Amino acid sequence: MTARVSIGVSLKMYFGHSDARRWFDRVAELVAGHPAVADGRVEFFVIPTYLQVLPAVEAFAGTRTLVGAQDVAAWDRGAYTGEVGAPELAEVGVRVAEVGHAERRRLFGETDTDVAAKVETSLRSGITPVVCIGEADRVDAAAAADATAVQLCAALVGAPAGRVIVAYEPVWAIGGPEPAPVAHIATVAERLRAELDTLEDRDGSTVIYGGSAGPGLLARLGHSVDGLFLGRFAHDPDALAGVLDEASALADARSDAHSANTAVAS
Repeated sequence: MTARVSIGVSLKMYFGHSDARRWFDRVAELVAGHPAVADGRVEFFVIPTYLQVLPAVEAFAGTRTLVGAQDVAAWDRGAYTGEVGAPELAEVGVRVAEVGHAERRRLFGETDTDVAAKVETSLRSGITPVVCIGEADRVDAAAAADATAVQLCAALVGAPAGRVIVAYEPVWAIGGPEPAPVAHIATVAERLRAELDTLEDRDGSTVIYGGSAGPGLLARLGHSVDGLFLGRFAHDPDALAGVLDEASALADARSDAHSANTAVAS
């Protein structure tokens, strides 16, 4: 567990181009003045639509914000009409890519094999994949932990070395009125961290929670997760500011805990 806390936002397809640009400007001002984002205690990333990527890169220039893509082709380049490859995304400044979201699986039939190919090409291009995993049906925490561990291992088959951000998003909680229960999230996140610890060349990898995540949740989760993956609750920059404040407090608490453990060990 690292002290740094990660907060990400996926805009999906909710904003038109003008609305997205206005949101970028407001949020860029917010994060530029937020001490924990500015000094790196809180990692912040934004994932807009493909058409919004370049305006986002421009708006967040001069901040530590990472701009991402909501998908990435399984191939680097070639005759793949409508696809966008990781090398081109990296060329224009994309630093993270959302891979394997439940909506991509449900609406477009993406499989574990597709997800693994996208993770591989992202890492080869220097892009950190945000690997979305989660159980489809509401089951107990132990069963959910088993199911998501299998998904994680499938996503990383054949992947080159590099950091990954694992976004745990139980499918049944996405778009719902409430996130999954805290104890449920904690059990699954602990298992996913354990799986990452068994893998080589995944230094710095983190486990964050999505699925109706919003203000107040991170404070309840505490050290159980490494951050949050936000959706509609981040459309209001004021709500996002509150989550960043919670992330700052958690990062400080994690740093204090790490220092205390180091002192005891020495």
